[in-house]
Amino acid sequence: MSDTQTLAPDATPGAAEQPRRRPRPGERREQILQTLAAMLEQPGAERITTAALARQLGFSEAALYRHFASKAQMFEGLIDFIETSVFTLVRQIAALEEGQGAEDGARRAARIVAMVLQFGERNPGMVRVMVGDALVLEHERLQQRMNLFFDKLEASLRQCLRGALQVGGDAAPTAAAQVRAALMVDLLRGRLQRYARTGFKRQPTEQLEATLALLT
Repeated sequence: MSDTQTLAPDATPGAAEQPRRRPRPGERREQILQTLAAMLEQPGAERITTAALARQLGFSEAALYRHFASKAQMFEGLIDFIETSVFTLVRQIAALEEGQGAEDGARRAARIVAMVLQFGERNPGMVRVMVGDALVLEHERLQQRMNLFFDKLEASLRQCLRGALQVGGDAAPTAAAQVRAALMVDLLRGRLQRYARTGFKRQPTEQLEATLALLT
């Protein structure tokens, strides 16, 4: 895309040209990431080339690399969005119910699981990143970051559940919390994977309340 303003063929000679609006700082990067996420929502979009992304955006591959050093960096931008969005909400859930006692830890854990699945349901392109489908042929560190994301979620769930189990008189609350938190993360991964593999037809929140009741 040229930065030079030109007159349309039928423009009136001497007419004042409309100044082109300059993108605000970071706007072009945001546009690239939004387009990449939208492309990941399409069937068979696990492997997206920079050439295809540039065509979708309407500018050259060289223009992409003025904003991102590599495609891996673009995926890191999506992972940043996932992490920030999800863990901001995890902290909000913990803060909202902090004063309600450790016995409500199971409810907090259930709310966290529901929130992550709702996030995936609203952001299907991000789900392909979360379950690793879009990262198969990308740099290994990207998949490692998503693994760490689920590890951190598991730690948050374990913390919620341990207090509830202690109050409930469980003989081994730490071990029990670890098992239940792992099961919840397995549920998250499985539901999100199914959502992606069915072309976003099987909703991850399907019969969620009844499922969580069995786990908590």
